[in-house]
Amino acid sequence: MLDINLIRNNKEEVKKSLLKRLKKTDFNLDEIIALDDQRKRIITGIESRRAEINKNSKTKPNPEVIEEMKRLGDHIKEFNKQLNIIEINLHEKLSELPNIVADDVVAGGKENNKVLRTFGKMPNFTFQPKDHVQLATDLNLIDYERGVKMSGSGFWVYKGDGAILEWALLNYFIDFHRKNKYTFLLPPFLLTEESAYTSGHLPKFRDDLYWTQDKLCLNATSEMMIGNYHKDEVLHQKDLPLKYFAYSACFRREAGSYRTEERGMVRGHQFNKVEMFQFTLPEKSWGAFEEMLGNAEKLTKGLGLHFQSSLLAAGDASAAMAKTVDIEVWIPSMNIYKEVSSCSNGLDYQARRGNVKYRDEKAQKNEFVHMLNASGLATSRLIPAILEQFQQKDGSVKIPKVLQKYTGFNIIKPKKSDRK
Repeated sequence: MLDINLIRNNKEEVKKSLLKRLKKTDFNLDEIIALDDQRKRIITGIESRRAEINKNSKTKPNPEVIEEMKRLGDHIKEFNKQLNIIEINLHEKLSELPNIVADDVVAGGKENNKVLRTFGKMPNFTFQPKDHVQLATDLNLIDYERGVKMSGSGFWVYKGDGAILEWALLNYFIDFHRKNKYTFLLPPFLLTEESAYTSGHLPKFRDDLYWTQDKLCLNATSEMMIGNYHKDEVLHQKDLPLKYFAYSACFRREAGSYRTEERGMVRGHQFNKVEMFQFTLPEKSWGAFEEMLGNAEKLTKGLGLHFQSSLLAAGDASAAMAKTVDIEVWIPSMNIYKEVSSCSNGLDYQARRGNVKYRDEKAQKNEFVHMLNASGLATSRLIPAILEQFQQKDGSVKIPKVLQKYTGFNIIKPKKSDRK
């Protein structure tokens, strides 16, 4: 959430930034400031009455003093009731606001995203190429029908060489991040409502999450878990930055978001992902952002895929993030680029929600850290890209060289299906 003092002291700048995401009627900063003014007045009233009680407690009690103490106590009780209502209202108003955005992030939605750079050559086929669904079926890598039979639409089963290829990608990512001295975490896949609030998924995106009868949600991204790892902690300044990466299966309802062209694995309810995360000093966060973006680009380049990096417009980025760059791989059959990594700087937005601070030794006070995340990487669109970009005329698919030590093979050739 945003700092109330930032809103109070820089109202016009905050308003200008928020208007890159929202309409004028979607928020009211004056109302938020007024609520904070009320909160301060009530706190002042409580403190002054407590001071009177302390003063009276030092005098010899008599009926008048006792009556006055009771009156002051009743006032404090009433003020505390008012304060509780106002603080809840203020918290709700602040929670509804998205993060401010970086200066180079433009207003608008997906149509205003800007391609920063492209990598590799777009494949040029001398034969009629297949789409990844056909390739995965012909090569017996993915069982779509049985996945639907087991769990419904939006699910699939990795099979044989397909499962090996999926796990090879994950091993490639894990080795890369370990070499870069990121600490490996295997967190729980279920989170509390409070954790989902810290990550910025609540209150706005409740319907995009899967919920259990115990009011726990399945994680939509490892970012949700790692962001809560140091919740309610004060970190040592000398320990920052803290660099983590985590593997998780990710679960998303994606309610109403399916399009007819997004067949197969391009959009599903469950997928695998490795996530990078950093807790940094505020003055170091943009350097950390470039580092994590560079890591995600190196991973994708290592696979030999054609892809691009795009700066998202304010309306296309997550509400919790000040800036996001997506890495998007080319899917030939769709004639479109699809995101496999989002690299984002949330500044102190999530840290305020999760109360994650560090001790500023020079100023001798606690300050909020900055929190950043980047997929490194998600697999469900990488396999379609690998199948389609590296397919051969005979229907086989070449395996990227960096994966071959994990797969044990360098090509997947057509073979007879075991379907009955």
